[in-house]
Amino acid sequence: MMIFTINNQNYEINEKEPLNIAIPLDFSGAQPNAYGVERAGSTPCEAGELVGDTRRGGSCNFEQIRFIPHCNGTHTECVGHITTKRISVHECLRDAFIPATLISVESENAVESNESYAVEFDKSDKLITKRVIEKSLENSDANFRRGLIIRTLPNDESKLSRTYSDEIPPFFSLEAMQFMQDLQVKHLLADLPSIDRIFDEGKLSNHRIFWNIAQESFETNAETKIHNTITELIYVPDEISDGNYLLNLQIAPFASDASPSRPILYEMIKT
Repeated sequence: MMIFTINNQNYEINEKEPLNIAIPLDFSGAQPNAYGVERAGSTPCEAGELVGDTRRGGSCNFEQIRFIPHCNGTHTECVGHITTKRISVHECLRDAFIPATLISVESENAVESNESYAVEFDKSDKLITKRVIEKSLENSDANFRRGLIIRTLPNDESKLSRTYSDEIPPFFSLEAMQFMQDLQVKHLLADLPSIDRIFDEGKLSNHRIFWNIAQESFETNAETKIHNTITELIYVPDEISDGNYLLNLQIAPFASDASPSRPILYEMIKT
């Protein structure tokens, strides 16, 4: 049994049943894809008579993996995603265990929402608004807002292998992002290919708000949220209820702006 203390309140952690909200990346099967990039793949390594495939007579399996973290599955990114200076997610992610809240939200018709974005709305755009996030959090515990996990509705297993290129998925309004920054959300996770509109003329305005980078700037400043992270393309099954969790955000130690990641949730019970 593991006990975790948050603001003088003890919680018992259900460590025996971790809840994985990452999308498994199947190199030979169905997989999600954003922006129409080449699918992720793997190839057995070969050197002379040595082959890294036991099915072909090799003594073990060892493969070369090809993928784009931002496009081929669940990934966590840092401010280096939008800066001229190369900043790595391995350096930025300092938190091992994160009190987090999971909410489920419905998007709204962007044109009718009375909220804004950096480019003009298309009539089919769907927006995740400040209004709906604020309503979903109105009875939540402020001690669990260091991490915010957002599941969009409707929610189904097609998210495990959806291609995001032709149809624009929902994205956040500028007001929603500012609201989350005002709440001091440090780690944002969403089941979307991007918290911005996937085609937004390269503005990435929501990313800039979340990390506190001036619009159209590629430079950090004294107020930049260096240790904030954004995790995209998660999948939260319906059987995982909205509420408070302990989040363990696992990444590969890549010296890169983004890494494939494995967010794990643990249920918490007050003791």
